[in-house]
Amino acid sequence: MKKVLALILAMVMAVSLTACGAGGRDDEGKVKIGILQRLEHTSLDQARKGFVQALADNGYVDGENMVLDYQNAQNDPSNLQTMADRLINNENDIILAIATGAAQTLAARPHEMPVLITAVTDPVDAGVIDSMDSPGSPISGTSDVSPVKEQLELILKLKNDVETIGLLYTSGEDNSVLQIKQAKEIMDGMGMAYVEQTVTNTNDVQQAVQSLVTKCDAIYIPTDNVLAASMALVADIAWPANIPVVTGSVNMVMDGGLATLGLSYYNLGYQTGEMAVRILAGEDISTMPVGTQSEYTYVINGDAVDAMTGITIPRELEQYIQRGE
Repeated sequence: MKKVLALILAMVMAVSLTACGAGGRDDEGKVKIGILQRLEHTSLDQARKGFVQALADNGYVDGENMVLDYQNAQNDPSNLQTMADRLINNENDIILAIATGAAQTLAARPHEMPVLITAVTDPVDAGVIDSMDSPGSPISGTSDVSPVKEQLELILKLKNDVETIGLLYTSGEDNSVLQIKQAKEIMDGMGMAYVEQTVTNTNDVQQAVQSLVTKCDAIYIPTDNVLAASMALVADIAWPANIPVVTGSVNMVMDGGLATLGLSYYNLGYQTGEMAVRILAGEDISTMPVGTQSEYTYVINGDAVDAMTGITIPRELEQYIQRGE
């Protein structure tokens, strides 16, 4: 009788511990991961793919022992709000916020769910966290901060007669505004002239680029979501005008820019996925510093080089030329 009572007690305790430790897991005990992505374009998609792959490489596979709830707001603020509420109400074990708008939306909501961010340039400036080193809240992740100075210097390596650089960005994206502010400070120090052209959405891009190519010798575009989704349109105008376009990310180059010294969003997402694995293993997200990439790579769009005149690829950079299939 004592053995039976002991067995029953052990079973009750096991059920209680499972219930306490399961967090947002579903009825089958599968890990629940929510993803809120601001909009669809190559850089953000690559960050998401890297995140999911890191989970898979560590044994968390969608449809097997993990349930993945992917929400794409298609750059609609009202969608972001609705989808953020859905992910929170579903009590996911972790929510991934891709891009600044998604991170801000989740950070503004009262909940204790672990939120990982990625593709956010400055989460402190964006009001998402208090400190990069010690977030102090259930929010951490990775920043896509870029080497802006080196990217601007690359323009001069590719076209030595540049006098005026055009700065093209989305006025409503905090990450873009921050990078452009930094770029202007750098160019003031270099003695470089610049002109600005802003857009508010993808409908503005064609007219903005057509105007800008008449005012400058080269264009710089930071890691900007609206323009990342419109790089093919930028190329349609900039390439025939022989205006080199240096961008903030690798994917933006291959989608229509000329060159960059930038980061891999796939690797950034993978790095964020590894943080998710640590959280699922019990690590406290509030003690995790926000990560960045320490290594950047040159990428030069060979199709852009072939289409344009007046562009010189330094010998030491020729190995970084890539052409589309």
